[in-house]
Amino acid sequence: MAQEPYASARHVFWIVDNGSSHGGKKAIDRLTTAFPNAVMVHTPVHASWTNQMEIFFSIVQRKVVQPNDFTDLSQVRNRLRAFEDRYNATAQPFQWKFTTTDLDDLLARLDRYAPADRQEESSVALAA
Repeated sequence: MAQEPYASARHVFWIVDNGSSHGGKKAIDRLTTAFPNAVMVHTPVHASWTNQMEIFFSIVQRKVVQPNDFTDLSQVRNRLRAFEDRYNATAQPFQWKFTTTDLDDLLARLDRYAPADRQEESSVALAA
């Protein structure tokens, strides 16, 4: 955060899951005390990175491992590799519902609560 481009950025969004080390208001307060331009954004509980791994392994369980009819480990390896190739070839980007308009609205709300010495700088940048 002390290096560019972060040091001079109006806002630096820290996207975190809901782990105990960075959950809640105390974590937000620690971050903004250390870095006033930092904004902690928590992913929804159902969208933490561990949940995403669990979803992926659930897919692997249903589409690759079952039925468990392998006669040796090479068959498991071959089926997993074939699944990986197919999955990577057919994967589609996630369609985010958070639009650029939503981001503009969020930034405008954040500017309304910016410290007085940064308020003018932030508002001018948004108008530009």
